[in-house]
Amino acid sequence: MTNVIVAFQKMEHAKSIKNILMRSGFQVIAVCNSGAQALACAEGLNSGIVVCGYQFPDMLFEELYDCLPREFSMLLISSPDKWRDRVEKDIVCLAMPLKVHELVSALELMSQSQTRQKRRKEQPPRPRSKEEQALIMEAKVLLMNRKYMTEEEAHRYIQKTSMNSGTDILETAQMVISLMN
Repeated sequence: MTNVIVAFQKMEHAKSIKNILMRSGFQVIAVCNSGAQALACAEGLNSGIVVCGYQFPDMLFEELYDCLPREFSMLLISSPDKWRDRVEKDIVCLAMPLKVHELVSALELMSQSQTRQKRRKEQPPRPRSKEEQALIMEAKVLLMNRKYMTEEEAHRYIQKTSMNSGTDILETAQMVISLMN
C-alpha cells in the first residue's frame, strides 16, 4: 500500500482531499498545512506520494519537491496558470476545478508506478541465456554494419531505445532485427 501525505495551505482543503482518497481505498497517513510538516511526515517513510497545492505558508511546491526523499512522488493540484512553465517532469499535475475520478485515477497510476519501481530495485536482473545474448549481439552487428556504429554505440542505442519505449532490451533487439531485415 502506498503512503499518501496530503498537504494544502488550507486545512479544510486537505481534509476534503483526504476524505476522497480514504473513500477510494488509499492510505492517507498525514494531513498537513505546511511544507515543513509534510517533510517531517515523509522523513521516516521509505516511499510515498505527496498530494499538495501550489503554495504553503513556508514554501512553494517546488521547494517541497526538492526537499522530499527521492522515493517520493508529487501530485500537484492547482490552477494551470500557476505551474504551466515551472513544473518538473516528475511532478504530476491536476488542474482546478478538480474532478474526483481524475484524482483517483492519477493516484492509482502513480501508486502502480512506485510499486513497479520497488520491485525492479528488489529483484536482481536475471542472467541472460546464450540465445538472448546472441539475439542482442545480432542486433548490434546489424547496427554496426548498416549504421556504421561501434559496438559500444550500438549497445547504447539499443539500451536507450529500450528505456525510451518502455520495452525490454530483448524486445528492442528483436525490433531492430525485424526493421533492418
